[in-house]
Amino acid sequence: MIRLVVFILVVLSSCNRNNSTLPFLGHPTISGTDTLYPTVPSFSFLNQDSGVITDRYFTDKIYVADFIFLSCPTICPKMTANLKTVYEAYATNNNVYFLSHTIDPERDSPSRLKRYTTHLNINTKKWNFVTGAKDSLFAIAKQGYFTNAYADSTSPGGLVHSGGLLLVDKNKHIRGVYDGTNTEEMNRLKNEIAVLLKE
Repeated sequence: MIRLVVFILVVLSSCNRNNSTLPFLGHPTISGTDTLYPTVPSFSFLNQDSGVITDRYFTDKIYVADFIFLSCPTICPKMTANLKTVYEAYATNNNVYFLSHTIDPERDSPSRLKRYTTHLNINTKKWNFVTGAKDSLFAIAKQGYFTNAYADSTSPGGLVHSGGLLLVDKNKHIRGVYDGTNTEEMNRLKNEIAVLLKE
């Protein structure tokens, strides 16, 4: 099911791949003559330094978001390794940020996230790993990013989440979704960040 959701979003996103602009994802509403696309709602989480990270941190920034957990025995390490290649491609661009949400706050404390980011050797001003109340993390995954994150005792690690990486524009619209386990998809993400920067 999760793979199907990611696949559908990838197909929808790739339909405009050759255009000079990226699609807006999500169901729009019509207000008069305006078409309004959904935006990522306000949020507040703790990062690896125990600092508060809100949606305002990304004002006038493009960012890539995902949902992982450090004890994940399946796709998370691959997702993070792939996302790091995108981070490295834009490491010196002050308009592109990254945001990884753990969906396992009981085990993934800020101090554990800090050790992980130190191991990754990343600039945590550009790439934050955040934690918070589990209900809030699950809710923003579903309602804010239109992706999956929930507890499931029958799944490896006891949690389920999408493998999608989500590209968010300066106005908090989701503009693309990419299979975080697919190396080729990272090239598409890099290219589409460049497209978004030109808008």
